[in-house]
Amino acid sequence: MIKKLIVLVIIIAAALWLRQSEYAELLTLEALKANGDALRIYVADHYISSVGLYVVIYMVVAGLNIPGAVILSIGGGYVFGAIAGTVFAVTSATLGAGIGFLTARYIMGSSLNVKYAKQLQRLNRELETNGYLYMLTLRLIPAFPYFLINILAGLTKLRFGTFIWTSYIGMIPGGFVFVYAGSRLNNISSLSDIFSPEMLSAFVLLGALMLIPVAYKKIKRR
Repeated sequence: MIKKLIVLVIIIAAALWLRQSEYAELLTLEALKANGDALRIYVADHYISSVGLYVVIYMVVAGLNIPGAVILSIGGGYVFGAIAGTVFAVTSATLGAGIGFLTARYIMGSSLNVKYAKQLQRLNRELETNGYLYMLTLRLIPAFPYFLINILAGLTKLRFGTFIWTSYIGMIPGGFVFVYAGSRLNNISSLSDIFSPEMLSAFVLLGALMLIPVAYKKIKRR
């Protein structure tokens, strides 16, 4: 119990420090545009180490719920290109999701189980009934917060392996949108340029299509 508490305090302290530190100021669209050329030169000269550094930073930002994951996705598109950037960004986001999942399951479980009892009851019921399709749907529809999904899933009976692969596949469409936008960074003046009504509608439609098998199962049981 003491060890879990110490780990939890360290995680919270690290997250708060990173949120308030000067590093947070680097995770902005303005900073990315100002340093974009220098980043490209560095990546060209140190590609392997750049990929490793990018994955670690993104994983920590995503895992600790520090604002900046969107900027990192856009930056990945700018320095690595649309395809490689998507692979690196989605892989990093999935690893970060795994951190949140495992933290909730093995460190924060008892307290969070009480706090989210009603949500967990419904989530467990849906996962037992519809399995991976329900998890994929949660990832595909951007209305569901990334970090909250990680935490709640960690408190359910969902297998870690299932959580990882459904998270990876489910985050590819959204990840590609931001990474592709980054590959065309010079055409973006603000984040609102990425969130067009058409793009949001496409995500909702994609999530709705994933729900069709779930709805069919429920109708069939009746």
